[in-house]
Amino acid sequence: MEIYLDYNATTPIDKEVLNEMLPYMHTYFGTPSSFYSIGRKSKQTIIRAREQLAGLIGANPEEIIFTSGGTESNNHAIRGAALANKVKGKHIVTSSVEHPSVTEVCRYLDSEGFDITYLPVDNKGVVHAEEVAAAIRPDTILISIMHANNEVGAIQPIGEVSEIAKKNNVLFHTDASQSAGKINTNVAALGVDLLTLAGHKLYAPKGIGALYIREGVKIENLMYGGGQESGIRPGTENVIQIAGLGKACEIAGRDLNRNRQLMSDMRIRLLEGLTGKHGNRVILNTDLDNSLPNTLSLAFENVEAHTLTSVIGHEVFISTGSACHADITEISPVLEAMNIQHMTAASTVRISTGKNTTKEEVDRAVDIISDAVNKLSM
Repeated sequence: MEIYLDYNATTPIDKEVLNEMLPYMHTYFGTPSSFYSIGRKSKQTIIRAREQLAGLIGANPEEIIFTSGGTESNNHAIRGAALANKVKGKHIVTSSVEHPSVTEVCRYLDSEGFDITYLPVDNKGVVHAEEVAAAIRPDTILISIMHANNEVGAIQPIGEVSEIAKKNNVLFHTDASQSAGKINTNVAALGVDLLTLAGHKLYAPKGIGALYIREGVKIENLMYGGGQESGIRPGTENVIQIAGLGKACEIAGRDLNRNRQLMSDMRIRLLEGLTGKHGNRVILNTDLDNSLPNTLSLAFENVEAHTLTSVIGHEVFISTGSACHADITEISPVLEAMNIQHMTAASTVRISTGKNTTKEEVDRAVDIISDAVNKLSM
């Protein structure tokens, strides 16, 4: 019995999503720009998917641009906004716990003459709004802070930050790849100008994503070609995966409350099971009161995470909070930014539940993980 508990890394394609995609793999294969029936069908599918995605985040369909995934969306949002507004200034504010698709594009922009401020986080992984306000300068053109952290689940104060951004006439982008389908991602409530979605995080295929661009916001194109996606992201549309993403967003909105409760219940069951067996040897990095409902970042005292995951890896699939290269353990920048002690960080694993996680899977995982922890502690 294989037990998958790494849903923050990726999710399986939902059966409803797969069924939505199948006709576009064989029957309706026409290009959306054509005028014959199978092309018109593809075009209508893109229109419907845009409406489905807009419905999930409370946007207008015209504000949605389909991309190849979260990385492209983040790059387009940040680099596109920077290039479009460089005459106003070259200062960008972000956090020290962003995904590499944000930090790497910021690093690139730094090499091109932009000035990047990386805000600190507290020991729960949260940026404080007052730190954002203090970082704003007359030449600040963009703030990019993720909605929720992929490693520890920390939810950022996006509403507070958006008020600061508006007050200072600064564009605000958030990466909602991890939060969509788990918590509310309504763009009006969040108050953002740009928002990133990644399909494979919400039971759609890999290789598809979207970027919300608030009406009136201008960003520079990164690609040039035909007029697809309002000319912002040209190229023949990936109808198969767009259909899948649209359906996944419809399902995510429809089942949001149910899935949120189920994932939370399974997370608590996991944590209680593990603490029941190991007590205070379990060190929790996740703030359960302000985190994604499915995410646990925890360490087992004096148990190296990579060793643990290798021991259980044929049965239980979870992630570590560090990378191991040539016997050198590199601590996650997120845990480092949270000032987690090195030994604790090296012992940290991320366990993330999904909408299909069962009690039986959780209980079995607790037993397998606990047996491994006991053996490795001898």
